[in-house]
Amino acid sequence: MTAPVPTFAHALVTRDGRGVYTLQIHDAKSLNILASTVTLSLTEAARWIAAQEDARAVVIRGSGERAFVGGANIYEMAELDPQGAREFITRLRDLCDAVAAIPVPTIARIPGFCLGAGMELAAACDIRLGATDAVFGMPEVRVGIPSVIHAVLLPAIIGPGPTNWLLLTGETVDAAQALQWGFLEFVSETGALDALVERTVAPIAESGPIAVRSQKALLRYWSESTVEAGLDRSVAAFGEAFTTDEPRRYMAPFVNRKKHPEAK
Repeated sequence: MTAPVPTFAHALVTRDGRGVYTLQIHDAKSLNILASTVTLSLTEAARWIAAQEDARAVVIRGSGERAFVGGANIYEMAELDPQGAREFITRLRDLCDAVAAIPVPTIARIPGFCLGAGMELAAACDIRLGATDAVFGMPEVRVGIPSVIHAVLLPAIIGPGPTNWLLLTGETVDAAQALQWGFLEFVSETGALDALVERTVAPIAESGPIAVRSQKALLRYWSESTVEAGLDRSVAAFGEAFTTDEPRRYMAPFVNRKKHPEAK
């Protein structure tokens, strides 16, 4: 039995019949700005979704089409002292960590602005899909602070050169450049982003749920391990897959077609 979805102050969580969850920023500024209250609410929602056994995939999005996340709240940051700054950025780190820890694939749906903390949140997702009007940037140096926390993921995603350019200039790039760099997996025309998201989510939802969770865990382990350790973990994970009935059930249609080629 699935648990009823709680109400969160600044996060709207929905789920469809396949176990695909959507985590949407709710009741924030017009560009989905991450004030601390919003950040805390999103973190709570992400942790709740992570604990749901029926979850197959999670789409993370802003409200409306003007932005995924336009950044952190500059008015709040302008009033910080050193200790408050550490607490503020730790809350943002906790949000990105909570999203990265979701045990099923996470898909960032990115129209419009994806700046600063928004780009870091997107980097914490497994798959990033953008609209042609998306704009990406890490403008922190322009307001006197360094880009931190999950900006650390950018060299592995887009390479050191593009990361240096983004973080040191504070300039923005369009969706075509983000696609070329590898930050985006695919780009759709404005208005077709939901269809692109569905083309990504559908095969995940149709695959073996235990296998998908195992694959995500392996991907994360590979990113942090040596090749040899990754190979050892892979062998173990493959064997563990056969302790479930998923291989038998999901291979059955292919096996039956081979045995009975005349069957439609």
